[in-house]
Amino acid sequence: QVQVMESGGGLVQPGRSLRLSCTASGSDFSVYAMGWYRQAPGKQRELVASMTSTGSTNYGDSVKGRCTISRDNAKNTVFLQMNSLKPEDTAVYYCRVLAGTWGPSPTDSDYWGQGTQVTVSS
Repeated sequence: QVQVMESGGGLVQPGRSLRLSCTASGSDFSVYAMGWYRQAPGKQRELVASMTSTGSTNYGDSVKGRCTISRDNAKNTVFLQMNSLKPEDTAVYYCRVLAGTWGPSPTDSDYWGQGTQVTVSS
């Protein structure tokens, strides 16, 4: 089983920056990809940014040029640096981990964190 824990959310003024962190923990697993999604009230969950274990990245159109995703593979941790934040960036940000576990019943699965609230307001 893989546990996912996010941190770094909060209240920030428009134009400022925020850095989110997410760590996957557990035993007998390998991480293939990690990423961030967000969901605002009344809207569907959308991709913010993702990164594979080999370093390939993908960004949502709404954050391109303002966000940077990075990883510490040794610590199974992913970071999301968000700059020039806008009120429309307000949402719950979720970390998603695609991982494979081994043992008697190896499997590949998606794991999600509980989410961290980001509010952009003056």
